[in-house]
Amino acid sequence: MPLLARTVLAPLAVDVSAGALARLPELLVDTRISSGGKVAVALGPGIGAEIAEKLDLPDAIIHTIQPGTLDSAHHLAALLRDDRVDALVGIGGGRLIDTAKYTATQLGLPMVSVATSLAHDGIASPTASLTREGVSISYGVHTPLAVLADLDYIRRAPASQLQSGVGDALTNLSAVADWELSHQVNGESVDGLAAAVARSGAEAVLRHPGTIADDAFLTTLANALVQGGLAMGMAGSSRPCSGGCHEISHALDVLHPGLAQHGQQGALGALFCTWVRGDKVLFAELAAAMKRHGLPRTASELGLSTDELSIAIEYAPRTRPGRYTILEHRELDSVAISRHLAEMMHELD
Repeated sequence: MPLLARTVLAPLAVDVSAGALARLPELLVDTRISSGGKVAVALGPGIGAEIAEKLDLPDAIIHTIQPGTLDSAHHLAALLRDDRVDALVGIGGGRLIDTAKYTATQLGLPMVSVATSLAHDGIASPTASLTREGVSISYGVHTPLAVLADLDYIRRAPASQLQSGVGDALTNLSAVADWELSHQVNGESVDGLAAAVARSGAEAVLRHPGTIADDAFLTTLANALVQGGLAMGMAGSSRPCSGGCHEISHALDVLHPGLAQHGQQGALGALFCTWVRGDKVLFAELAAAMKRHGLPRTASELGLSTDELSIAIEYAPRTRPGRYTILEHRELDSVAISRHLAEMMHELD
């Protein structure tokens, strides 16, 4: 008998709106994640104190942590082992949510993601990026059971974080193209549904006329980042959202740590990969969207010389051994990369 359907692991609820945090108790009950509100809440040191005062969860156990490292996730796990809670709620930005996802996975706890910023697709993804001994490592984790994105807090996030989220969403277009290239050249299996979900969210961000100052655009961005996480869950890997674009971002992290946000670097990587791929229509659309949202499109806008960016791009394939993208396909040396960067600059002028 043929398989007529498949099960997709997805959040039980997604709420992107102003005041979403206030509806957290209702969501916990409606989804049966925790009918009595006996949950642990992980907060960061920034706006964590303000959020703690507003939470309508009298039975919650609140932990304030320094997020983003494997050590912080293990520390949180040690705190939670004796709490006897129904679930873990992570409230904050990407680093806090990644820390909470990893901890919940280690303890076998359901996890609810409450985003107060939109820096990357980690708000709903089955991966967590944590720093270990100074190196950022991506770990497989369980997808959050529910996702809330509160626009009242997201509006207050630094512009660089929101620009990073825009960039991370846009990179899906290049990542899916790399995935399809690997299928054509190497026969790598492509999950068409995952690719479609990742691409559609990115295209909505690409063509939305609004800015990070508009709630309508922020809602589109949040939904696109959720779709990216969902696509990765469908595919069982980061393939729908990570290609040569992310290899370049990871290379910049290695060679120039702290230079810019992950999504800002990734978007420039996607622009370069799209140029090398020869897709002039998408290149023009990406360049226009990046300019509209204030994302760096050149080495100088990123704070590097052309030579420094060229070296990072040449280094990029080493960051993901075994992954086939346009960078591996073209096997560009530093001379060819510099030529492409110069041609890109001319096209952008």
